Amino acid sequence: MYNKIFSNSERAEVLTQALPYIRRYSGKTVVVKYGGNAMINEELKQQVMEDIVLLWLIGIKVVLVHGGGPEINRTMEKLGKEAVFVDGLRVTDLETMEIVQMVLSGKVNKTLVKMLEMKGGAAMGISGMDGRLIEAKIKDERLGYVGEITKVNIGPINDLLENGYIPVISTIGCDRKGNIYNINGDTASAAIAGALGAKKMIMMTDIAGILRDKDDPSTLIPQMTVSEAKTLYDEGIISGGMIPKVDCCIDAINMGVQSVVIMDGRIPHSILLELLTEEGAGTLVCGG
Repeated sequence: MYNKIFSNSERAEVLTQALPYIRRYSGKTVVVKYGGNAMINEELKQQVMEDIVLLWLIGIKVVLVHGGGPEINRTMEKLGKEAVFVDGLRVTDLETMEIVQMVLSGKVNKTLVKMLEMKGGAAMGISGMDGRLIEAKIKDERLGYVGEITKVNIGPINDLLENGYIPVISTIGCDRKGNIYNINGDTASAAIAGALGAKKMIMMTDIAGILRDKDDPSTLIPQMTVSEAKTLYDEGIISGGMIPKVDCCIDAINMGVQSVVIMDGRIPHSILLELLTEEGAGTLVCGG
């Protein structure tokens, strides 16, 4: 692999080819779900922040919703607290909830805000507790303080967008009794994107997208409708950990999001590839 040297005219041509896509998304809202293993590589994390700031600079209203499972696991391990999962969801007792809040709303959220600011963006970090942005209730007694979203109050997000900020949201919910809840990042992103009526939601993962053969990246399904997704469920092509992700895609579309893409966050500048090129990236899910 080598770094190609582009001439000034070639750079200009690349920029002009992006114009139709800039026009398509300028002034529109795009929700980016960023978390899990897609956040581990520091170099890639820097590139994701660059992508988001570039989109913000050309007039796209970017809302960044993040998780931070690996960082939570590391912190729990340091504190001698064992992580327990049921059906892929973290069992969250009160002590674990305090750790989740500390890591997500403190360390991870503020680190992302700082990185966006260092790239030239204007960012503001909030949690789902601020302005009761994410209201929730207990999802399953077995899981403790794991929340099921009951309402999204988009006022705080709109206030930040209208004042020129990139909202950076940690997925902590609350109820009106003062309880706080750990909310699944994909679920929160879908609910927020739906409440905002976002043009697109981007789910950054550590796989190429939806594959017909999970062991063969060349079998990527570049685009599918909701009805086609249901067929792929029946055929067993969408299975395991991909099921809840596709469920969130369908939920977002049913709530009014125009399209959702599941993409590999390990590919450099994958967000720009998706939004500003014809080729796109990952698997695009749309209505129909």
